[in-house]
Amino acid sequence: MCGINGIVKLDKNKVSEKEISLMNKEIQYRGPDDQGIFTHEGVGFGHVRLSIIDLSSKGHQPMEYAHQNRKIEIVFNGEIYNFQKIKGELQGKGYVFNSTSDTEVLGAAYLEFGFDCVKKFNGMFAFVIYDRRKNILFGARDRFGKKPLKYYLDKDKFIFSSELKAILTQGVKREVDFEAINDYLTLQYVPAPRTGFRNIFKLPHASYFTLDLSSRKMEIKKYWNLDYSKKLKLPESELIEKIEEKFEESVKRRMIADVEIGAFLSGGVDSSAIVAFASKFKKQLKTFTIKFNEKDFDESEFAKKVAKRYGTDHREVLVEPADMKSIIKKLIRQYEEPYADSSQLPTYILAQKTSAFVTVALNGDGGDENFGGYDKYEKHLAIPFLKMMPCKKVLAAKLFQISKQKESFLLYKIALFVELLDEAPVRQHFNFTHYFDIFYKNDFYKNEYQKRFEKIQYDSFDKFKKEGEFKGLDQILYLDFNTYVPDDLMVKVDIATMANGLESRSPILDYEFVELCAQIRINQKIDIFGRRKKIFKKMLEKYLDKDILYRKKKGFSVPIKYWFRNELKDELEEAIFDKKGLVLKMMKEEKIKELFDSHQNGQNHSKKLWSLMSLNLWHREYFLNK
Repeated sequence: MCGINGIVKLDKNKVSEKEISLMNKEIQYRGPDDQGIFTHEGVGFGHVRLSIIDLSSKGHQPMEYAHQNRKIEIVFNGEIYNFQKIKGELQGKGYVFNSTSDTEVLGAAYLEFGFDCVKKFNGMFAFVIYDRRKNILFGARDRFGKKPLKYYLDKDKFIFSSELKAILTQGVKREVDFEAINDYLTLQYVPAPRTGFRNIFKLPHASYFTLDLSSRKMEIKKYWNLDYSKKLKLPESELIEKIEEKFEESVKRRMIADVEIGAFLSGGVDSSAIVAFASKFKKQLKTFTIKFNEKDFDESEFAKKVAKRYGTDHREVLVEPADMKSIIKKLIRQYEEPYADSSQLPTYILAQKTSAFVTVALNGDGGDENFGGYDKYEKHLAIPFLKMMPCKKVLAAKLFQISKQKESFLLYKIALFVELLDEAPVRQHFNFTHYFDIFYKNDFYKNEYQKRFEKIQYDSFDKFKKEGEFKGLDQILYLDFNTYVPDDLMVKVDIATMANGLESRSPILDYEFVELCAQIRINQKIDIFGRRKKIFKKMLEKYLDKDILYRKKKGFSVPIKYWFRNELKDELEEAIFDKKGLVLKMMKEEKIKELFDSHQNGQNHSKKLWSLMSLNLWHREYFLNK
């Protein structure tokens, strides 16, 4: 696991080692074990290395690979879990390898299979290859965007990196992308390809790019898509056996390393399942869990129970408001884009503590998206039964009115649900997952911004309708795998772990396992009676106790609603009412004041307030304090 950087000067000027060194230095924490630089005329690559496989100097990058008069240079961040199988195939074709690293195999696979090499890789990756003979750059990201790749392109230069902050070392002009901010205020993250900075982009997941250094033409293509159209028709017992077998394969693949491996253990279904299966391959697995003083949010007792059952070497990490105070500025800088998933705080602290004991940690991300684990999915299941309700618009208007009078956010959410019953599923989802839905935005935005965004409210989601037309809830699962998973979940984990020199692996997001889950019928995953992840939990009954499997889901959330009324109240108020910030630039001050006061008086607006606070702190860090 590493960090990659690069500069290509399309105007034929030379790239200096000093320029690449500056980028490497900015993300040194991603790879504390080694670093390297390659320059060749107008092309420069940089790499910082966290050694996981082949700890020797033979794994050094940037790495050159040559075969039959063709020579390439590569920088690679990630792990190819099936590289040994690919290596054997390539050796049969005459390729020679000098190391035991997957980087060398990746380079050889490109020479043999061209751009289609990415379709052969099972893993997490972001890489860029300089093909000298073709005079092109070729780069790609894995299917779920586990590893980042950001870039800037103008007529004279192309700059790429694992992290945007390294790109900024090259004097790129900083401008706020307000369309990205509009998306962020709804979603809590910026969906690809935007980043929050104008003219700096992220390569979308499951995509590759080519850049012709002669014509300066860049093309981006998607190489993989999730298909929900084909469903398995198997007896339940056979399906459970198939899920169990594929899940075990996914975990086993991620146990390969030349360093110590552990696992995050929240006490929920997914992380507990990972620990249960990982324990088949490693005795006394090291496990790590977050603990809160606020009992409504604390799941440490359940984690402890799983740890005891599987004999793990278990550690708890307490997270308190003081932790937020001490690292909030660092978090804002590390996440570098507008980002308001508050679970970034415990994830970061957990990674920090975990890195003292292991170099690789397994996580449970992806279970809810594969098997329908969120309550928002139940709303979509209920919609077909409620669409025939008479006078929906009248009822919604009345509920909106009452919710405003009583300052009831619960009534507001019911009103929103009724109002959207006749909308397309994608647009319903856009608002069900909201921080600021379109109605809140219309109420809060100043006239200038209301008019600016009124025609693009759904752009970031509507584009996915062209790629996959599936029925019912499958549309929503597809949407989450194309937005929420790569642009929120994977961002949270990559930044939190790599900032602490830790690699995190996601077995439930093995693409072969996800493809299997896409073939499972919705009614085997979730129903309108609140039973979620049904077939997955059924498979796990022989591995986990029923109070782990069937208790009410808490999720990996933070008691920020309490903190904003007490220990973090002053920090919140100072940030959101900053006269130089984006919040008061875009939104009416009296509406922000109403929101703040309502929260202090007992309503829960913590998500909205956290998104506003994070936005202003991000703007301060990257635009006012530069």
